Amino acid sequence: MKIGLVGYQGSGKSTLFQWLVGRKPEPDGKQVAQATAPIPEPRVEALCEIYHPKKVTYASLEIVDTPGLSRDQTGNVSRLGYLRETDYLVCVVPVFDGSDVKKEMDAFLEEMVFADLEIATNRLEKVREQQKRHLPKDQLDKLAVEEAILQKIKTGLEEGHPVKADEMTAEEYKATRSFRFLTEKNRMILVNTGDDETDHASYEKFSTGDVPVRAVSVGLEVELAQMAPEERREFLDEMGIPSTSREKFIRMLMDFSGQMVFLTAGEKEVRTWLMRKNGTAIEAAGCIHTDFIKKFIRAEVVACDDLVRLGSEREVKAQGLNHREHKDYVVQEGDVLLFHISQ
Repeated sequence: MKIGLVGYQGSGKSTLFQWLVGRKPEPDGKQVAQATAPIPEPRVEALCEIYHPKKVTYASLEIVDTPGLSRDQTGNVSRLGYLRETDYLVCVVPVFDGSDVKKEMDAFLEEMVFADLEIATNRLEKVREQQKRHLPKDQLDKLAVEEAILQKIKTGLEEGHPVKADEMTAEEYKATRSFRFLTEKNRMILVNTGDDETDHASYEKFSTGDVPVRAVSVGLEVELAQMAPEERREFLDEMGIPSTSREKFIRMLMDFSGQMVFLTAGEKEVRTWLMRKNGTAIEAAGCIHTDFIKKFIRAEVVACDDLVRLGSEREVKAQGLNHREHKDYVVQEGDVLLFHISQ
């Protein structure tokens, strides 16, 4: 899961990257920086008490920091191009400089619409050029279908409408998915407040049905992360300001981006895995190894909370709390899975 950070120059986007991954991006701000942020999972420690594993591995999010956008839009299309391979966007809006949240949100959408419009327009021109060639009828028919789909998308973008997968037919989605339209991506708005801001919750009113808004004093959080725990607690109590733990924010990113965690556990390793919400057992098996998909027989499932509460697999089985599932079983957040595969 790649999380793309986007924001205008000076928004604090790269400071957010530093907070999430624990290191600064390149100082010139012209390069794409990538690093992983492990997803905290408190149940791992309890599982380690049961299995005493030789190895512990946490699932992680890949955080991608891109060059800051220009207010005059110069070069923004190419800068936004770095985000096409990401899966979820975090749009950083600064309010410590007096910016208006709603205007900034609208500006981001306008930038992405413009970038998508350029992609759709360029491809449409190429399709029309190809139609002038002497090609077999079946190829010309395919090009005609693609032209109609691209023209529909282009018209919508010109009217300011984002590309939305759930509003496409299967044929339309198949024809355009390789373009990785930015407006099609799920996203959130992160309001970057001043260090003395005390009412972070008030910014949540700007949330829409599909774009949540949250506020964090990013610069302050970086400073707090460098303090000893007692010093940090004293500082927050004295200043009377809210703090958002890095671990909590990373879990929130996982949740907002439509992902969840399942676990595998044994003496060799206790490990967390990332998969989409409402994914099936065979999808979870594929997260471990692609060979597991074709060799899948069944999955043994135990709720992690039951396993931790009872203290052993034997007690879980004695109380009938384990169950065997086929490939279409919908994995629940926190399931501990053991896969049986053919040899």
